[in-house]
Amino acid sequence: MIFIVVKFPVLPGRADEFVEAVADFTAATRAEEGNLWFEWSRSLADPDEFVLVEAFADDAAEAHVGSAHFAAGLAAMRPLLRETPRIISQSLPGKDGWDRMGELEIG
Repeated sequence: MIFIVVKFPVLPGRADEFVEAVADFTAATRAEEGNLWFEWSRSLADPDEFVLVEAFADDAAEAHVGSAHFAAGLAAMRPLLRETPRIISQSLPGKDGWDRMGELEIG
C-alpha cells in the first residue's frame, strides 16, 4: 500500500473556499479503483491548514497522479494555498488497511 499524508496551508479566511474547491477532486479520487481511503481533516493548531490522509493499493497511485481529476484538483486548490504543501509518502509492503491501536484497546 502507498500511504500519503499531505498538509495544505490555506490562505487566511479562504478555508471554506478550499473545502468547496476540493469537493469534486475528493469524490473522483474516492471512486478510483485502488483507492483505500482519502480523508480530509482540519488542523486544531491552525484552522487554515488541512491534512489529507490517503492510501492506494500499490499499483493504483500512479494512475491517480496521472488522472485528469488530479490535475484539475491541483489547479483548483493552487490559488487558495499560502505555500507549497508538505508531504510524506511511503510504501508499506504487505499492508492494506489500518491496524488496531494496542495501547488503547476498547471493549
